[in-house]
Amino acid sequence: MSSADGGFRIAHISDLHCGSVYFVPELLQSAIEEINEYEPEVTIVSGDLTNEGFLPEFELAQEYLDRLKCEHLVVIPGNHDARNVGYEHFEDVFGSRSSTLNTEHFTVVAVDSSEPDLDYGTVGIGRYQWIEESFAGDGVLKIFVLHHHLLPVPGTGRERNVVHDAGDTLECLVRSGVNLVLSGHKHVPYAWRFESLFVVNTGTVSTMRVRGRTRPCYLMIEGDAERVVVTRHYPGVGSDMLLEFNPTTLDYTRSEEIIAGHRTRPEPR
Repeated sequence: MSSADGGFRIAHISDLHCGSVYFVPELLQSAIEEINEYEPEVTIVSGDLTNEGFLPEFELAQEYLDRLKCEHLVVIPGNHDARNVGYEHFEDVFGSRSSTLNTEHFTVVAVDSSEPDLDYGTVGIGRYQWIEESFAGDGVLKIFVLHHHLLPVPGTGRERNVVHDAGDTLECLVRSGVNLVLSGHKHVPYAWRFESLFVVNTGTVSTMRVRGRTRPCYLMIEGDAERVVVTRHYPGVGSDMLLEFNPTTLDYTRSEEIIAGHRTRPEPR
């Protein structure tokens, strides 16, 4: 799907963790080959490209991401990339840690939510006006990207690393008319509706640092002005639907698998 037929296609990957002992190169290579077959307009990489923020890890991540054939690449750092002053290497290799992208069908505002050597995230009051100005205007899908999750994700254990100014950030995004929020961080795919926002978390694309029965995955987002479909893709295995929504009416359907899967828990001891 492309602008030629009135729609768009976006790939979303996260949490590569190049340099980790759990990093699986074959998973990342399979994901890249599949994404290239889908020919998205843009691929969004929402952080944790590295495991410890060291330069060789960034260079390895760049080597893989250079194999993507999409027109646009949006990359932000995560908390692992901010370790060991790694944000300096990020800027040397990938450029600005926050960015905007405007196309015929969507606007993407991507923000670095990491803090040096800390696992939690912050967007920051100083960015709210810039975010609202960047999303000014109508007629396109508005997508906000950060590494950390704005809403807690079921099935990820005790909550410690949500964005510290999540409430103010969510209010800013609602004011800005944002339709879709994309993030990574917890390695568990999930989707929430919060007022007029659809908040979608993806898993790790290329490591075995997974929780419970979750699997490495990435997302493909396809649609037009009336219908947006978010699918999970498991590198080399297959795909299933995560979320479908109408940006105008806010009607939506979520995967029954994620709803049922997070209702179950062990019996108390």
